Amino acid sequence: MTPNSDFRERVQRIGALLQEIEGIADPSVRATTKELVQALIDLHGTALAQAMEMVSAAGELGMGLIDQLGRDPMVSSVLVLHGLHPEALDGRVLQAIERLKPKLRKQGCEIELMDLSEGAVRLRVLTGEHACGSTANTVRATVEGAIYDAAPDITVLTIEGLDGKPAGGFVALDTLMAGGRISGEAKAAD
Repeated sequence: MTPNSDFRERVQRIGALLQEIEGIADPSVRATTKELVQALIDLHGTALAQAMEMVSAAGELGMGLIDQLGRDPMVSSVLVLHGLHPEALDGRVLQAIERLKPKLRKQGCEIELMDLSEGAVRLRVLTGEHACGSTANTVRATVEGAIYDAAPDITVLTIEGLDGKPAGGFVALDTLMAGGRISGEAKAAD
């Protein structure tokens, strides 16, 4: 199992557990459980922010380390979760697209960014004349995986030019942490 697939499985498990929390019948237990989860997330986020500040205080060497942390897929996702990623969403999406281009060209496809605003990404993938449905599905899964790995905080990903359904298994970051909170109830407590 690769580190990325292990991480995705863990994120999916977290999503499933959050759904179970939403299903708790007793409102008091549900609220307490959500508060506990949020307190843990806040604690880790605060500690991680402080660690990032300490590393950045090391000057150029520290900033190089922060950039390296931002390029690691697993660490990157955690930094995004806490709003600490050194690269803005737009930059991460654009870098992912650039990394995808050579891979897709080998499959006879081209990728183009159509729009990127307010967390919504709209792409167009042009396939070759001889591309079949399975190629389109493979390309879709490749594009979705690369974009979600680079920017799990996007709100919507639209891929034009490919038929079929989106690849399954992705749990959007905003589903896990709507606006930095577990749910609307926790957000209302602010």
